[in-house]
Amino acid sequence: MGRGLYAAYPVFAEAFDEVCAELDRHLGGSVAAVIEEAAELDQTVWAQAGLFAVEVAVARLLGSWGVTPDLVAGHSIGEVAAAHVAGVWSLPDACRVVAARGTLMQELPSGGAMVAVEAGEDQVRAVLGRFPGAVIAAVNGPAAVVISGAERPVVHAATELSAAGIRTRPLRVSHAFHSPLMDPMLAGFAAVTASVGYQPPRIPLVSALTGELASAELTDPEYWVRHVREPVRFADAVTALRAAGARTFVETGPDGVLSALGPRTLEAADGPVAREEAWLPVLRRDRDEAR
Repeated sequence: MGRGLYAAYPVFAEAFDEVCAELDRHLGGSVAAVIEEAAELDQTVWAQAGLFAVEVAVARLLGSWGVTPDLVAGHSIGEVAAAHVAGVWSLPDACRVVAARGTLMQELPSGGAMVAVEAGEDQVRAVLGRFPGAVIAAVNGPAAVVISGAERPVVHAATELSAAGIRTRPLRVSHAFHSPLMDPMLAGFAAVTASVGYQPPRIPLVSALTGELASAELTDPEYWVRHVREPVRFADAVTALRAAGARTFVETGPDGVLSALGPRTLEAADGPVAREEAWLPVLRRDRDEAR
């Protein structure tokens, strides 16, 4: 991810190298080498660092062409990148947060499970009530929910949902993110979020934790601890972006997953808003990156 842009555009390469240099100081390895070799990207610590580096470098590249955002938002680690782009953290402080977040998660015992469910949040919650330890990790659309937690209750909940005719799909993950299995790393992460500097965002940021336009909470260290543990409310964030006037959505990470999910958050398949929206992923799997 990003290798084609790195070769084609000096602005991207300079930004990517700058981010990686800061991350490498904390990680004891080379983010760029992991991305180049693609050997350890299934490890949380490197996946999160790589996502952050690519997303920030893409934002810098777009900015060099005069493409600047009126609002920003992000999904999970993407909101950390969005906060840096918005000016909440300096690059060194943002990289401290990213490195600690990934490292502390990586150090947790492996296990747990995550499953994507094609059903509404209320319907899924009704089932999860019978399986303590399984929780909602993300609400990505009206019929797109992710459940997470200890393997047994998650699998049993998914089995019951499948038996009711609901499509489910296990996700390939190293840990059960946004679930109670994250609890042991929260105190350590809180110490890091309390040690870095904060500034009010220069660009409005819509929170996928609250699903609303964020303000003072972004400079509260505890917000970013909750951000690790609580669900990602992507669908609500997209609704808030629309309410704020956004009609062109540019996905700055690798692949186009969010650009596929975003249009599904519209309650109706058609309508004035749907017709005037554009969802634009800038990187796609197996596509020439510069093109």
